[in-house]
Amino acid sequence: MTVLRLQLAPQPSPVEPYAALLDGLLDSAWLVDGTSRCILAVNKAAHQMLGLKPEQMVGQAVETLVSTPEDAMFWLEAASSTAASLNSDTLMRHADGQMLWVTRRISYVALNSKAAGMASSVYGAEPAGYWLVVIRDQSRQRQSEEEREALVAELQATLESTADGILVTDLAGRMRSFNKRFASLWGIPADLLQERNDEAVQTWMRRSVLDGKIYAQRLDAIEEAPLLQSSDVITLTDGRVLERVSLPQFSRGRAVGRVYSFRDLSEKLAASQRIDELAHSDMLTGLPNRRALAERVDYAQAMARRESIPFALLSVDLDRFQQINETLGHSYGDRVLKEVAERLKSCLREVDTVARLSGDEFALLIHQADVRGAENAARRVQEAMSRPFSFDTLSFTVTCSTGIALFPGDGGTAEELMASAERAMHWVKESGRGTFHFHRPRKDVDLLSRMRLDHAMRQALQEGQFRLHFQPQIALGSGQVIGAEALIRWRDPLRGEISPGEFIPVAEESGFVVAIGEWVLRQAVEQAATWLRQGRTMPVAVNVSAMQFQQSQFVDSVAAVLKSSGLPPALLELELTESILLRDAEEALLRLQALAELGVTMSIDDFGTGYSSLGYLKRFPIQRLKIDRSFVQGLPGDSSDAAIVNAIIQMGQALRLQVIAEGVETEAQREFLLRAGCHEFQGFLFAPALDPRAFEERVWRRSPETPVRSVGMHFLGGLLV
Repeated sequence: MTVLRLQLAPQPSPVEPYAALLDGLLDSAWLVDGTSRCILAVNKAAHQMLGLKPEQMVGQAVETLVSTPEDAMFWLEAASSTAASLNSDTLMRHADGQMLWVTRRISYVALNSKAAGMASSVYGAEPAGYWLVVIRDQSRQRQSEEEREALVAELQATLESTADGILVTDLAGRMRSFNKRFASLWGIPADLLQERNDEAVQTWMRRSVLDGKIYAQRLDAIEEAPLLQSSDVITLTDGRVLERVSLPQFSRGRAVGRVYSFRDLSEKLAASQRIDELAHSDMLTGLPNRRALAERVDYAQAMARRESIPFALLSVDLDRFQQINETLGHSYGDRVLKEVAERLKSCLREVDTVARLSGDEFALLIHQADVRGAENAARRVQEAMSRPFSFDTLSFTVTCSTGIALFPGDGGTAEELMASAERAMHWVKESGRGTFHFHRPRKDVDLLSRMRLDHAMRQALQEGQFRLHFQPQIALGSGQVIGAEALIRWRDPLRGEISPGEFIPVAEESGFVVAIGEWVLRQAVEQAATWLRQGRTMPVAVNVSAMQFQQSQFVDSVAAVLKSSGLPPALLELELTESILLRDAEEALLRLQALAELGVTMSIDDFGTGYSSLGYLKRFPIQRLKIDRSFVQGLPGDSSDAAIVNAIIQMGQALRLQVIAEGVETEAQREFLLRAGCHEFQGFLFAPALDPRAFEERVWRRSPETPVRSVGMHFLGGLLV
């Protein structure tokens, strides 16, 4: 009998339909048994995301893949409640150990009766259902967000680190971002900024401006021109002055908004005003100083020429004033000077001027005065000074010597008139003091001495008796030698060393200073060119007299010297006196522009002692200001010198000019200048003016091939070594 064996068809797995469904999902998906919480199926995206093979996941307890306490707690609760669900961001571990940021959703899927029966026939038990775990990898998105947040934080930190107030708007003028400095400058309440109430903020700013109507009109014009670049000065109702710079903001080649930067100019303007005040007035007495007097004399000259009315200039110097300082002290001396200032003012009309020129030297400008008028003024001065001075329990008398110069007979310029008045005053000093004297031509012996000196100078130039010394110029910040000033020296075979302070004034009076200046320029440029050919880059600074600068061929001569030597123009600096800039401002501007086109550097020498104007400084192509040694000597103890130096440095910074101080002799002076923001210095602290060989030894000692800019200063125990 034949027995038939029936071959039963294999039973399909109850999860196969779900597995096929899982593979259709783009996100990583698991199917977890509701009872045992073992993984029954995973899709391709799941093992790719975690770096595990399917067999490493299927059949595993879901707790083995848990990476956070949150998941562990969920699966503990899921054992007793199928109503639990989870949807949150979490971390999972890749097979290589890297942590992944994911968004994970877990929900329960109940089986219908047919599916439950099928599962029962396969597993021998009837499962309640399955847990569906769907996971989306957010690592790249999270990384991008973190990078974006870091970039935003960096940009915000950059905005907050600037000293300017920054406001960024869109094309419609709506605020997009700002920094704290912006809110501080405008005093905008925090609640307005937090609310991002653009209208309220704009109203606040408009009300804070002195002229709100003009401010609003200008702002409308800026917003109507998306590509406009602008710079405006805004005066606030509290007196502060802000500079507003507006630039378009671009993204992918098109304008998307506007960036406003606001800078408080109040301190700089106050410093400039203070400089102007210091430049025109005496700190102790409050009287006009030499510079202010010169300007008033120039005005008086213009009036006198137009109306043919003379005026007088009196030079008044106290007799034996040094004895007061030495016996009673400088405090008493200052009290005397203040009292003298008041007495001299009482001798004049309101239209006249009394100025303090130096320690105990004063000057009086008497308008519409002939010989008789000048004499009457001098007698009033003598009478006022004849009254005793009484301070505390002390009483004493101070006399004065007065010299008188008349315009136009005794000089055609302020300098000439003052020189004439001072010569007359010195004649009084030599004749016994305590009276006045009109200017007279120089004594024959004086003229003869100057004639002999002038002749000796001309011979010295022909015979090669002049020589150049070079004083190093040092960068305060790094201590590097950044240049050298060329200074003329003269040793006469009979007289020995003759100071430039003695022969240069004679050369200026005779006009021979032009020839001397040309020789200095040529020699200094040749020396710098020689150093350059040796591989040593050393910029040189050359002093230019007013008369030399005014020569019609001056620019051409500078160009010719540079060309013949082969020295790059940038290595030549011309130091100009302040008086150069005022003789003929327009002519000076043209000449300076021509020099700037050559490529040479220009600076103002002995700044603060002459008659320069801030307006001219803005117009002329000047790169450096040199603080006169007279202001450096008292540093850091003299408050007046400190105030003047600080003001000059601040003004130089505001005008974007390099500032160099001369005559620095002590470490304390150097430290003060460094703290004040001065850029460079020269003086005996580093080295005096040296002949070329000594200069080379000082600057390039030990290593002749070393570039100049790598040579630094080292201070040890307060001494330069």
